[in-house]
Amino acid sequence: MRVSDRDRDDVLRVLTAALAEGRLDPHEHASRSTRALEARTGDELAVLTTDLPAPEPTWAERDRKDLAEWLAEWRYWLGGAVIMSGVWGADSARKGELSYYWPVMPLGVWAAVLVAVAIWPRGTDDAS
Repeated sequence: MRVSDRDRDDVLRVLTAALAEGRLDPHEHASRSTRALEARTGDELAVLTTDLPAPEPTWAERDRKDLAEWLAEWRYWLGGAVIMSGVWGADSARKGELSYYWPVMPLGVWAAVLVAVAIWPRGTDDAS
């Protein structure tokens, strides 16, 4: 399959990180970079980085990933709210009167945990 400029840029970023870490010498970096820019297929790009570890994500990349995961948790919370409210509504309809809105307790605790995760300070020695 033919590669895009973005694919080439990703490989060049890995090669540059490897040069900065001392995993590649300048001559080998230049050689691989030239081959990356001339590559037309994914296989040609793959061989350039197979012996190199993936670079560590930047703080900005980690923050974006953390935000995406946190927002996904809120979507789960919303799904739980819909399901619990549906159970509460069906039970109230069966009884013929509105009963105590019991989903407020589990939803409140769940929301408090999500807010605490957002404001809790994150250490610099993140093991993930």
